[in-house]
Amino acid sequence: MNVTADLHLHSRYSNATSSAMDLPTMAHWANRKGIHLLGTADFTHPMWRKQLQDQLREEADGIYGLDGTRFLITGELSLVWRHEGKGRRVHLVLLVPSLDDAERISTELGKRGNIGSDGRPILGLSVVDCLDLVWEQSPDTVVIPAHVWTPWYSVFGSKSGFDAMEDCFGSHADRIFAIETGLSSDPPMNRRVSALDRFTLVSNSDAHSPAKLAREATLFDLDKLTFAAISDALRTKDGYKGTLEFYPEEGKYHYDGHRKCGISMHPTESVKHGDVCPVCGKPMTLGVLHRVEELADRKEPELDAPFRSLVPLSELISRVLGKGIHTKTVMTAYDSMLERHGTELDILLEHPIDAMAVDSPDSILEAIERVRTGAVRVIPGYDGEFGRVVFADSAAN
Repeated sequence: MNVTADLHLHSRYSNATSSAMDLPTMAHWANRKGIHLLGTADFTHPMWRKQLQDQLREEADGIYGLDGTRFLITGELSLVWRHEGKGRRVHLVLLVPSLDDAERISTELGKRGNIGSDGRPILGLSVVDCLDLVWEQSPDTVVIPAHVWTPWYSVFGSKSGFDAMEDCFGSHADRIFAIETGLSSDPPMNRRVSALDRFTLVSNSDAHSPAKLAREATLFDLDKLTFAAISDALRTKDGYKGTLEFYPEEGKYHYDGHRKCGISMHPTESVKHGDVCPVCGKPMTLGVLHRVEELADRKEPELDAPFRSLVPLSELISRVLGKGIHTKTVMTAYDSMLERHGTELDILLEHPIDAMAVDSPDSILEAIERVRTGAVRVIPGYDGEFGRVVFADSAAN
């Protein structure tokens, strides 16, 4: 059974998230995108968890269903504490075996902080203390360090992270077997760090609106779809089949830079400037590529699983036509392609170009072919600014 999974996203109860991120809408968009298994997100939030309990029905061990989409109980925690005299901020994604487990975990976390103000609660707990609590209530919960290179909120982030997994997770490091690459890095970047070889690399959309689902995803080939099967595949890599990736340059923390001054730099240039903005003299935000370069001990990656890079279809159409992503022109073209040719992921990755040629503009099909072959250019993102994909000869250029 081939399974495309997007397990890190957010509900309407998370800050800066679309009100459309309710379960029926998420299920609808998962079907449009080609996602087979979707994370519920935000299980710690009391109101959202009540909706999960009311609307989802368990179809298999730890797998719930709604409107043709299967869900796995997931959530993200934001942990803030001090370690060795430095403020630390690390995000964790939790994959939880059942709604009962989610209830127990949430009850205990609620004693340590306010879990009702944000779908991604901010807790004054160290990673070690948090995992002691989580695993006491649910020993089989899978813990995945989120977007591990992001500057502000991650294990290896330049602003508040660590140089080694063991420094962050202590005695629990051996129980961590998967890490999330995040939008600003891809498998080749991560595999330049030999200390990460043992970890399964996962990718997810981290979507805050329905249209952003599936911009990254993780692939499995399983005998049956259960929580245990997903957990085992991540732990052993047996049944894990790789990832679908953003072009990492398009992520909003790929390069170094200072957004206020409009400064963006490759790490080699940043070093020449002492990692400070040449305009105002303030420290730049050192991006994902910079941190990878600092920790890498290989020039060439040693890949253990395939991956494919993609550009979301609506973004691709927007770039090619030179129209805003939310305009009627772009959405009409997007909807038309889905109606005629299947899910977004199938159109982007598999559907024969010739089969779409009868009713789709040549410029869009050429862009899809360029994405499939990697023949695109990306102006890198930096300091909170997303990068921009450029298609040669397209109307947007």
